[in-house]
Amino acid sequence: MNSVDRSVLDKDLRELLDPARMSDYCPNGLQLEGKAEIRRLVTGVTASLGLIELAIARQADAVLVHHGLMWKGDPQVLTGFRKARMQAALAANLNVFAYHLPLDKHPELGNNAQLGGMLGWPSHRVVGDKGLIHMGELSAPMPLGDVVNHVKNVLGHTVQLEGLDDQTRLIRTVSWCTGGAPGYVEEAAVQGADLYLTGELSEPAVHVARETGVALLGAGHHATERCGVKALGEWVAKRYGIDVEFHDLFVAV
Repeated sequence: MNSVDRSVLDKDLRELLDPARMSDYCPNGLQLEGKAEIRRLVTGVTASLGLIELAIARQADAVLVHHGLMWKGDPQVLTGFRKARMQAALAANLNVFAYHLPLDKHPELGNNAQLGGMLGWPSHRVVGDKGLIHMGELSAPMPLGDVVNHVKNVLGHTVQLEGLDDQTRLIRTVSWCTGGAPGYVEEAAVQGADLYLTGELSEPAVHVARETGVALLGAGHHATERCGVKALGEWVAKRYGIDVEFHDLFVAV
């Protein structure tokens, strides 16, 4: 079985995703050091105890996730579920790699780029203060109801629609940002979007959508962010020839 040195993988991922170019809410890169040689990598959305235990059962040497073990503002003590996750990973000498906003942003492997590709929405430009909001034009205008059903079918997840309730309203300009980014609906409206899709909705964002006439879609935080880490894992497998497995521990949010 092929393997890659932990330090080589860490260096190459940093060069690919360039986490130093943007501020984030967590450390990006190698969050927990484990085995020096990596032969099997498990990827998933979140470094939950379930994913860590699955990786151990699969005899993986590392996990690669979008939502890692550590976040700014976390308690500076390890108790409860945080202790359980860390204890399990340490006991198995498991490496934990995590990339948050840099993985959202990557122009090819990122969550936003991958989601646009899945939906068949070409990304014509990227806007917003962090460069995370993708804007695109549908090849032909579609009724809002058809767009909602398309998103639901592609993601296999329920979609919450706010802002507009006219299912026959034609949608041409679409915008999106995966995960928990409802606050970007205002920028999407300013940029001329007919529709803005994100993972989670918020009360303030619903009011903005209603008052600006933008269709606001909440398609699930997890559901919109499965694609980036899966694509990144495929990149790792192709580059190093190691065994990479994507596991979707789906949660309905």
